[in-house]
Amino acid sequence: MRMEYLLIAIGGSLGSLSRFFVSKSIAGKYSGAYPLGTFTINLAGAFLLGVITAFHVTHSIYAFIAIGFLGSFTTFSTFIFEGFNLFQSGEKKNAILYLMASMGLGIASYICGYCLISVL
Repeated sequence: MRMEYLLIAIGGSLGSLSRFFVSKSIAGKYSGAYPLGTFTINLAGAFLLGVITAFHVTHSIYAFIAIGFLGSFTTFSTFIFEGFNLFQSGEKKNAILYLMASMGLGIASYICGYCLISVL
């Protein structure tokens, strides 16, 4: 097995466990229809991806953190599922807000992470 595959697998395992625990922690403190856990995780992941790409790390570190950890920490499928559920439950304004804010703030989070490292 190539080392890259092992790094991605370990990073992915850590990322999915982190997503589970962060999501549960947020759900335990916040009870509402808005999917704050996924929203927070995806923005944090976008920010961290900006940071890691600005560092111009080696391919092995990128594979572990960006592909493995952040690839499984963030979740596009859950983002879409939760947005769709908001629509189905009749909360169309919240669905649009959630989808648009996630995309717009996700891009802004990536840029902030990248720029933070670039100016240091």
